[in-house]
Amino acid sequence: MSDRKRLLIVYHTQSGNTGKLADAAVRGAQRVDETETVVRRAFDAGVEDLLACDGLLLGTPENFGYMSGALKDFFDRTYYPCEGKLVGLPFAVFVSAGNDGRGAVREIGRIANGYGWKRVAEEIIVRGTVTATDLERCEELGEAMATGLALGIF
Repeated sequence: MSDRKRLLIVYHTQSGNTGKLADAAVRGAQRVDETETVVRRAFDAGVEDLLACDGLLLGTPENFGYMSGALKDFFDRTYYPCEGKLVGLPFAVFVSAGNDGRGAVREIGRIANGYGWKRVAEEIIVRGTVTATDLERCEELGEAMATGLALGIF
């Protein structure tokens, strides 16, 4: 059995932009050998995945000023079974936004507060086309999350 901490990355992508950001976060996280990185699309992630993680990265496109329906579905399926069991879970968010992105971040934050999670990094909002700089920022976020878990910072 492994003593490694587990980082769960849950995301939804439709146009592919959030998928690019998620791939970058995974690349960064996988640089940290002391942390296991588990990646799930939002419709495939469940209670078991969430209860088994030590940290969480959430990725979503902005849809109508809100998170994707797939990420909302993930929350709907996991909230009550996980209620009270993940207080203090470190999390961070990345959003691919065609417009603003802040609405998606705000609503994810409201739900995260209900779970009792702790935001440990500033959100990354990518507006429009995903650039090399955006991918770099997501790699850094993934690596920072994995490192923080490995070192017991969060």
